[in-house]
Amino acid sequence: MLLQLNSGIFYEFIEVNHFFDKNPDRITIRDVKAGVNYVMIISTTAGLWAYNIGDTVEFTSLKPYRVIVSGRIKHFISAFGEHVIGKEVEQALKEATESTSISVNEFTVAPQINPEQGLPYHEWFIEFENEPEKEQDLIEELEQSLQKQNSYYLDLIEGKVLKTLKITRIKKDGFQSYMKSIGKLGGQNKVPRLSNDRKIADQLYRLNLTK
Repeated sequence: MLLQLNSGIFYEFIEVNHFFDKNPDRITIRDVKAGVNYVMIISTTAGLWAYNIGDTVEFTSLKPYRVIVSGRIKHFISAFGEHVIGKEVEQALKEATESTSISVNEFTVAPQINPEQGLPYHEWFIEFENEPEKEQDLIEELEQSLQKQNSYYLDLIEGKVLKTLKITRIKKDGFQSYMKSIGKLGGQNKVPRLSNDRKIADQLYRLNLTK
């Protein structure tokens, strides 16, 4: 997508990795870098000032300025300051399964802040088409990718604030049943990749959609 720079819109960008900082730096178009995820902030001559459009973007070209929408900033987990975003979990799952026979129909991730025992963790709810033979191998691959992508998450794992993720398997068509239960089946509605609470997680358990 070509960014229009002569249409009365002033663009500012915040690196996704710093978006949740107390006073994140905003940069102008001349300081952006290709391959970095940014939150886009726009101001217009019509009176719209410093509006966060909610999307994350990545520049694929700087001459001319071209971007792709890489995710939604409202879909994140930061229960302990880890700032994990949708693109990171999608990339982790892609890397963890691309050289295997594992295939995934749908998934979502939620924090487990108060487990019955042990440290908090991220709970991955996954509906598999082809299930892994060794779940622990998949967990290790997901962890490796996430820790490589997100230094905040790595610090929390190494600092024993979080323990490694847990996979909870979802029954076939379970996410479809979930979406139907909240009146959002079909159309443009999608299961969020991430939630910073357990509303989706609790509903999946409540509807007995876990294996």
